[in-house]
Amino acid sequence: MEALGKNLVPVTFGFLGFGGFLFSVEAEYQGVANVVAETAWLRNLLRELHSPLSTATLVYCDNVSAVYMSVNPVQHQRTKHIEIDIHFVRDMVTAGQVRVLHVPSRFQYADIFTKGLPSALFEEF
Repeated sequence: MEALGKNLVPVTFGFLGFGGFLFSVEAEYQGVANVVAETAWLRNLLRELHSPLSTATLVYCDNVSAVYMSVNPVQHQRTKHIEIDIHFVRDMVTAGQVRVLHVPSRFQYADIFTKGLPSALFEEF
């Protein structure tokens, strides 16, 4: 989910990595990059319709490392496969159009549909 103005906009994306496998941080970060690309498109559409957004779009991610990569200018060896995505997201963050925030896994509502959860955690949702 992402916040566009004061409204939540559901964004879904599919992902196929190199041979079906990527490190979880890379997979999460590419997911963030896909969401940021969608929000950039929506922000441009609203601007063309003369209703530009004055605040940053909030993008939530449950992977702390992926959130850290969105603001950290240091390039790591493990991120070489997602270099273009890193620069795109960082540029959007630097421009103030997007903020990537951490959300704890227990607040990831999509998990009730995609993961086997213990009954106590399932009942919280």
